[in-house]
Amino acid sequence: MAMSALNQRRWRNFRKNKRAFWSLIIFSILFVLSLFAEFIANDKPILVRYSGQYYTPIFNFYPETTFGGDFRTEAIYRDIEVQCLIVSEGSELCWDDPEATIEEARTGTLDGLEINRGWMLWPIIPYSYDTPNQLGQPAPSPPDAEHWLGTDEGTRDVLARTIYGFRLSILFTIAVVSAASLIGIVAGALQGFFGGWLDLFFQRFLEIFGATPSLYVIIIMFAIFGRSVWLLIALSILFGWPALVGLVRAEFLRARNFEYVRAAQALGVSNWVIMFRHMLPNAMVATLTMMPFVITGTIGGLASLDFLGYGLPAEAPSLGEMTLQAKRNLQAPWLAFTNFFTFAIMLSLLVFIFEGIRDAFDPRKTFK
Repeated sequence: MAMSALNQRRWRNFRKNKRAFWSLIIFSILFVLSLFAEFIANDKPILVRYSGQYYTPIFNFYPETTFGGDFRTEAIYRDIEVQCLIVSEGSELCWDDPEATIEEARTGTLDGLEINRGWMLWPIIPYSYDTPNQLGQPAPSPPDAEHWLGTDEGTRDVLARTIYGFRLSILFTIAVVSAASLIGIVAGALQGFFGGWLDLFFQRFLEIFGATPSLYVIIIMFAIFGRSVWLLIALSILFGWPALVGLVRAEFLRARNFEYVRAAQALGVSNWVIMFRHMLPNAMVATLTMMPFVITGTIGGLASLDFLGYGLPAEAPSLGEMTLQAKRNLQAPWLAFTNFFTFAIMLSLLVFIFEGIRDAFDPRKTFK
């Protein structure tokens, strides 16, 4: 579907802002890659060939017995014995010397006999965000050839947790900001357009609601229902929607007496059409100016709650929890540097992108 002439001009204005345009490209690449985190960092192979058949452990459950083992529980693919069973096509010799048998299978022979080798296609990082590792030194361990950003105090790979934590933070922010902004824009538009008692009632409600200690409410709700991603999203939306109400209300109060609004009312155009088709685009510049602060505040709020222990469930990959580990392990500076650069790059890119979007929607620049 072709864009309208107005949107084409907005897109051209956005592309002229090189900082915003390249920030969008870099952020899009990072976000898309994080959506496929299971194919980049995982303790399960992407694809397994065994006895002439192909298996996809990332998507499906396969017991160890599928590959000639003894247990009906899910195969632990990082186990040397399971790898030997797959590579040597279930040979019983794996139980004698698995490492030697794997090497023989890879060369194509097993006790002097030609074999039909199986194989496993591993992700670039053979660890998931919750995979414990056996280290030859105390955890957290420094970066090395196996763990590029080192490990945390739980012997988990820091790079894998960063990838999954980045994705979780962005998806959480998208869900919260989208819903909260929609509610806030509608509420502000209703207040500014109709005014009167509706505006007065909403303003007194916002004053009371704004005095509610959100952290205490989150702690109480978590104590009652337990820590949950969806509960945290709902509470974040509940306390986040007033952020845009004041800006949108002010813009609608200013624009409701403009001549084009009075002309539309005289022609019998419905209030909803006037509000959201004609008035809202003029309020978008002020709204988008505030949006970077809302987004960065949401990401920072999630990290703060995780840092305090009232955020995502303990098993979830969390950038805030990694920051807490950095605080507890000052002798492991790679944890602090990883979190610092992750937040700095992520927040900077988002701010630059929305600065470009704000300029693109500015009527004084759109029609140049």
